[in-house]
Amino acid sequence: MAFKVPRGTQDILPEQTPKWQKVESVLRELSRVYRYKEIRTPIFEQTELFQRGVGDTTDIVQKEMYTFDDRGGRSLTLRPEGTAAAVRAYVEHKMFGYPDQPVKLSYMGPMFRYERQQAGRYRQFVQYGVEAIGSADPAIDAEVISLAMDIYQTVGLKDLKLVLNSLGDKETRDAHRTALIKHFEPSIGEFCSDCQNRLEKNPLRILDCKKDHEHPLMSTAPALTDYLTESSAQYFNQVKNYLDVLGIQYEVDPNLVRGLDYYNHTAFEIMSTAQGFGAITTLCGGGRYNGLVEDIGGPDVPGIGFAMSIERLLLALEAEGVELEVGDALDIYVVAIGEEAKLKSAELISSFRTKGIAADMDYVDRKMKAQMKSADRLGAKFVIVIGESELEENAVNVKEMESGNQEKIEFHNLVNYLLEHK
Repeated sequence: MAFKVPRGTQDILPEQTPKWQKVESVLRELSRVYRYKEIRTPIFEQTELFQRGVGDTTDIVQKEMYTFDDRGGRSLTLRPEGTAAAVRAYVEHKMFGYPDQPVKLSYMGPMFRYERQQAGRYRQFVQYGVEAIGSADPAIDAEVISLAMDIYQTVGLKDLKLVLNSLGDKETRDAHRTALIKHFEPSIGEFCSDCQNRLEKNPLRILDCKKDHEHPLMSTAPALTDYLTESSAQYFNQVKNYLDVLGIQYEVDPNLVRGLDYYNHTAFEIMSTAQGFGAITTLCGGGRYNGLVEDIGGPDVPGIGFAMSIERLLLALEAEGVELEVGDALDIYVVAIGEEAKLKSAELISSFRTKGIAADMDYVDRKMKAQMKSADRLGAKFVIVIGESELEENAVNVKEMESGNQEKIEFHNLVNYLLEHK
């Protein structure tokens, strides 16, 4: 029987991982600069956490979660997103009592959703996200958006579009909900079964439907921004003022609602405008979720965050033809001729590695010519050949592969020579 990777998952092979590592290093460095400290939560949580936190009218909860009962009969779910778990940890560990607020968290790891596989979208995918919990200041909204934009620009992406909307407060949402029901109800039979179920439960989610997005009533639906209360409109204007000060360009889209129930006030998406990127252009999405902490059992504490798929970031880099500079260089390849030379090579390579010098040698007894070809394929900066004469002289010719220049160096001076010429 031939085993294959499960549908909707992928193997990330050694020739691909340097790009992942480069992106991950950028994410970690910018998290440090913006002061978002890493949190690591379990890969599975109680199912009810996602039902309550993400929303039982969402596609994620209704169709996409990997849920199972453990041996104790408890319902558990592989995490489909990171916010609910981060907020659960915030509540459980009473981070709301920390003297410095807001608490700024970042996370990175695999998420799981049972959905149709397509370019840049998998059933197991890697997500990076941040949460700023404990502040209702519009300046933190702008900071979160700025961090997301900074990530994409740092890795070299240029074809980007930031789209904003305000989902308003409860009063705004209630008024808009009534208007949406009035708008869709006469023709709801023309919509999919999901939309029909959402009409009374959460009509805002109809605007996010993938099946019926071309229906004429979608384009004429009441805009949420027309129902903003004075305080909500003022808050949204302040967010935009901060983005203007930061020099971040954006577009306001009244139809942007996001796919999770917990959002209110600021909502945003960052999209790729690169030609050939694909039909699904969203790279990153996020927004404010005042009320979520309380829903999960904590105090009434506001929060905002975003999440991005690493797979889609790499796809955008490919679409724009951006090549990442990855640190995968081989400093030196040691060619050994004979058993005594192999012993000496192993000794030298060990001394190189203890000083951070990337080194390798042959382990399948190939001839000298084949070993040299291997050094060339691996992109070794230097090559040394150790045979009987080199062992007798305790010295070796160090060849720089790019220039072809050689210099004779005694064994005990090799480490210093390589450190000076890395």
